[in-house]
Amino acid sequence: MKHIYALLTGLVFGTGIAVSGMMDPAKVLNFFDVAGSWDPSLAFVMGGALVVTFIGYRLVWRRNAPLFATEFQAPNASVIDRNLIGGAALFGIGWGTAGFCPGAAIPALGTGRWEVVLFLVAVGVGSGLRRGLGALAKRQVIL
Repeated sequence: MKHIYALLTGLVFGTGIAVSGMMDPAKVLNFFDVAGSWDPSLAFVMGGALVVTFIGYRLVWRRNAPLFATEFQAPNASVIDRNLIGGAALFGIGWGTAGFCPGAAIPALGTGRWEVVLFLVAVGVGSGLRRGLGALAKRQVIL
């Protein structure tokens, strides 16, 4: 049942991304082009997502545990460190140059665009490099 729920959640998310037009990198990039062909629709999509998330969290946190697990898995870190800042910067640079974020790129695979595949491969390579560098740093070899 857990996997069916995950599939349904992914389908709802992907449908929302498709209906809102956020699978089109030009639409996302136009949001960042304030001096040119600015398209504010991404702000409305994010605002709608914030409202749904706000209400959803208020309802979910009333429960003792999630439906398909024994406890909630929520992050507890409150430190703003170089990993957080670096990751946020890389995410922003990637989003601003490619017009995709990983969450929207996965449903965009259905469009058959080679740019989506290239973006997700780059995300995978970058993630793998970071994991490798993190492992080396723990051994105090670098970083």
